[in-house]
This record gives sequence, C-alpha cells and structure tokens, in this order.
Amino acid sequence: MSEETIRSLSVSGVPYSYRLLRQPDRITEPVMVLGGALQGMFGWPQMEDHLGPVADVVTADLPGMGSADPLPPGPSIDILCTAIERIIDDLEVPQINLFGFSYGAGLAFSCAQRFPGRIARLALGGVPAHVSAAQLEYWRLAADHLARGEVETFARLVAEGLMCLDEDRFVTRRRLAFRYVRRSLAHAARHSPHTADSLRRGLSDRPDFSGGLTGVPTLVFSGEHDTVTAPPRQRDFATSIKGSRFLTIPDADHWVVLERPQDVADLAARFFTDGPLSSAPCLTPVAREGEPATDPAYA
Repeated sequence: MSEETIRSLSVSGVPYSYRLLRQPDRITEPVMVLGGALQGMFGWPQMEDHLGPVADVVTADLPGMGSADPLPPGPSIDILCTAIERIIDDLEVPQINLFGFSYGAGLAFSCAQRFPGRIARLALGGVPAHVSAAQLEYWRLAADHLARGEVETFARLVAEGLMCLDEDRFVTRRRLAFRYVRRSLAHAARHSPHTADSLRRGLSDRPDFSGGLTGVPTLVFSGEHDTVTAPPRQRDFATSIKGSRFLTIPDADHWVVLERPQDVADLAARFFTDGPLSSAPCLTPVAREGEPATDPAYA
C-alpha cells in the first residue's frame, strides 16, 4: 500500500508543490513524471498503477502549472529545471528516474543536460523536437481564438493540431482521445489561470533539443502516426543521446499516453527496472475492432 504525501516548495519566489506516492517495497529509484504544460499532479493514474509496485512515484504542479503560482516574465526553462532539482533534493535521494511526455519531454531533457548525475534513467515520449513555421502559425491562430474568448474553437483547434485525424492511418481510441483532449483544453481555458501563458510560452520559450547528452541511459518513444514531430525526426533527436534507444509504438499518434496508456506505463516500468523492452506489449499492433460511429467533429 503506497503512502501519499504532498509537499510545498518555492523557486524564484514562486510557490509550487509535488506529490509523492511512497512504495515500501521499491526496487528502483523514484520515478518523476512530467507531462504537458496543462497537466497537473493528479493526471497520471495509469503510471501510478504500473510504477507504484516498483518505485516511489512523483508528480508535480510546477511553477506555471496546475495549482502553482504563475511563472515570472521571461525565459522559464532554468526556473523549471531548478524547481525539479529542488524536488530531488527534498526527496533526499541521489538520483531519480525521469519520465517526460510532450512538453514534459523537453523539460526532462533539459534537466538531464543540466544535472545528468541526478538522473538514473530518462524516458522521453512524443518529443516535440521539431516544430515548423506552419505549426507555429497554427498555434498562434488558436491563441487568437482564446484571446477573443472563443474557448470551444480554441480547444478544437488545439486538439486537432495535436492528433492524427487521417482516417487512412489507424489510431486506436482516436475518437475517445480527441474528445478527452478537447474537453480538457476547454476546461483548462475556463478554469486554469495558466492556459494563455502556457500557450504563449509554448510558442516563444521552447526547450533547446540540441547539444546532445551523455552518461544517462535514455529511451525515446513515439507513436507511429505522431504529427507534432514525425517519428523520423524524433529518431534523429534520439541519435544525439549517446547509447539511447528509440521505439515506435504502432497504432498511436502524439497522444500515445491516452491511446495506449497501460502499454506505455508498462514500457516505462520495464525501462526503469532494467527489464526487457523487446517483449513490451506496446510494440504489438492493436486488434482493429473499429470505433463507434460519431460525427466528423468527434462530438
């Protein structure tokens, strides 16, 4: 039975908090999970279920996310990395395992570059290593709708921009994932104080994916239909990390953590305990039973 603790910290005058699920029979270093800019500390139940038996699990509302206070103006990557290192210090452990998805992948990679000695293993999924000028313009259009208070249009555009909607490419749970992402974004736009700032920072304050990395065992994984950064570009990014391994997960797009949640969590548990990856269920295509019919907008 895991024990939950929530602790409060501060960096650069900004209060934030993290959540620790302590496992008495852990067999590996604590695992910290970092997700999208609007994902808070309670958004990873599938990871907790699979990692909880083998490790302490840490999630966080970092500065500018969840219940934390807003980030100050200006670049934020250094502040966020410092906030994460302070969590490691507060845990009183020499190293942690770090799992980063999407925006969180860039943040996790930045941490590993800054303090590699504190990272035992690094897992990066849906890495937005390359964003085109056309994509940036698309996100600016979405931001304009949010600024005008057009929440539903904003949420739909962002959901569409983060997913593969090409019906010729099979994505399991596509409609379910689309509805979840769209509704989550609409809820955040109405209730989270960080939505507009998170979108702005996503356009102007992106992590630097160059510079490479050595000395940290790393796994990079991508849904085979990821349209945010195509798998070949994510593979190219992985080659900049010495000794890293790259895996493509079938029948999924950028939101592989929603479309194949249990399989991704199993992959993470295997990697963080030095288990075999070649037999991971996520590498097996999903049985194509079809999805319930719905309207073109996936209402």
